[in-house]
Amino acid sequence: GGDFSKWGRVSHSLARRGELLERVKRLAATLGVAGDVWYSCEEAEYFYLDHVQSRVEAFEARVAAEPGTPVAEAFPFADFFADAPAQPLFPAGASRGEHLEAARACVRHIRGMFDELEDYRAFELLRYQGHRADYLLTKQARIVALTCTHAAMTRSRLVELGFKYDAVVMEESAQILEVETFIPLLLQRNDAVDGESRLKRVVLIGDHNQLPPVVQNLAFQQYARLDQSLFTRFVRLGVPAVQLSSQGRARPALASLFRWRYRALGDLPAVEQKPAYLAANAGFAHAFQLVDVPDFEGRGESTPTPHFYQNLGEAEYIVAVFQYMRLLGYPADRISILTTYNGQKQLIRDVLEHRCRNAIFGMPDKVSTVDQFQGQQNDYVLLSLVRTRSVGHLRDVRRLIVAASRARLGLYVFGRRRLFEQCYELTPVFSQLTGGGRPDALALVRNEHWPATRGVNDAAPAESLHLVSGVAEMGMLVVRMAEQVQSAIRAQRQGQYDEEQRRLEHLRLQQQQQQQQEAAVVEQADQEEREAADGAAAGDAGGAAPGAAPMEQEAAAADGAG
Repeated sequence: GGDFSKWGRVSHSLARRGELLERVKRLAATLGVAGDVWYSCEEAEYFYLDHVQSRVEAFEARVAAEPGTPVAEAFPFADFFADAPAQPLFPAGASRGEHLEAARACVRHIRGMFDELEDYRAFELLRYQGHRADYLLTKQARIVALTCTHAAMTRSRLVELGFKYDAVVMEESAQILEVETFIPLLLQRNDAVDGESRLKRVVLIGDHNQLPPVVQNLAFQQYARLDQSLFTRFVRLGVPAVQLSSQGRARPALASLFRWRYRALGDLPAVEQKPAYLAANAGFAHAFQLVDVPDFEGRGESTPTPHFYQNLGEAEYIVAVFQYMRLLGYPADRISILTTYNGQKQLIRDVLEHRCRNAIFGMPDKVSTVDQFQGQQNDYVLLSLVRTRSVGHLRDVRRLIVAASRARLGLYVFGRRRLFEQCYELTPVFSQLTGGGRPDALALVRNEHWPATRGVNDAAPAESLHLVSGVAEMGMLVVRMAEQVQSAIRAQRQGQYDEEQRRLEHLRLQQQQQQQQEAAVVEQADQEEREAADGAAAGDAGGAAPGAAPMEQEAAAADGAG
């Protein structure tokens, strides 16, 4: 994707300016105009006034005075539009009116080029990136995205720049302090004439059934109600509001965990028709389940430092389930691990670093607290409740609604069942997590791999079901599966190695055969050369023998005379 920061917008504008000036250069070449008319936006504007506009006026005058003149013949920019997608510009079967409309559309395109260059002319005067960013912000930007905190930090500077806007859309406004809500409304000066604000529309988007703003001081939070957002105040006062009537995130079974909190919340067709929502979660008997986690090694929750809650048993269990899912083929980026305390988040990250930082498992998409994960989602969520002595801040049902509404396809909650199901505020959720004959031991389905072929409403075969007794058994199960996967990987690598060795041996044999054939060819050539040489020598010897006899006779006659 593109860089939509202010520096990215500056870079895009500079690149766009260069692209438009190249088009102006080409236009000048097609019109036969010499000179560096494309060197700057200012030169391009003079070129338009001197050469382009005059040709446009002459064209309009000619087609009006000479109705019989073909538009294509009078149009002065035909060469510039020779590479236009729609060719020919003036089809033979079209009427004169259609030809005129096509020509005027081309003229409007040229005018748009120079209008856009006029917007970038300031970049030739502003040499610093910061000044260019301010220019874009105050003169060209149609949508500006920023946080309330950044708005507070830059308010004086924006007012000084003369920043103006007509509408504010505030997302997650139910999680913003009331005083912070007013800051984005005050980023511009009031009208100099009547003193009224230019702001015409404010749209607040949020969910007052989820977590409120964070206030660290409990006295301010509980007695001054500083944790009440302006959005929530409007809802409590009965200000007319538009409430969504359908959700499109979670499968219907999961949506039942938080549907009770909203008025007539239905489901969009997508969550009932898309294949991902119709398939069961591979390896799991249920789409959501509460898994009871007893004391691990004699301990439940612990606090190494005050308010830094941890639960080693739940951390080990969740990491083991994550490993199990990865061994079944679940993508790591579709799994998120949530917890209700920062201490548990750090503990889970430590266990993951120790056990999963390798090629087989990898790391999940996010390990986060419920509060920090508000506004986000993922396909599968593993949730750790941590506490074993008291319910803690999960007693705020809004936090539980956030936790239950983050998953799209699967939610598996790990906690102390006896503690949380007795909490009256949490009954609507935990009655569904534990009801319907669902066991509090993790129910797995053997011999399945992601993605599952079993439907979400299809019961798994009884012989394939397996209830995990606890953390230790889940860990042993993962160890056995990992060993099988490693054995399969080793066997695959050995097979690949053997195949490579066979391939190399085959190549070696081929090279050996080729060398032998080449040696045989060379030997045969040498043999033929030797035979040819022997034949030539024999021929020379046969031609010299008849001439030798008369000489010998002459020599013998000479001896006789003596």
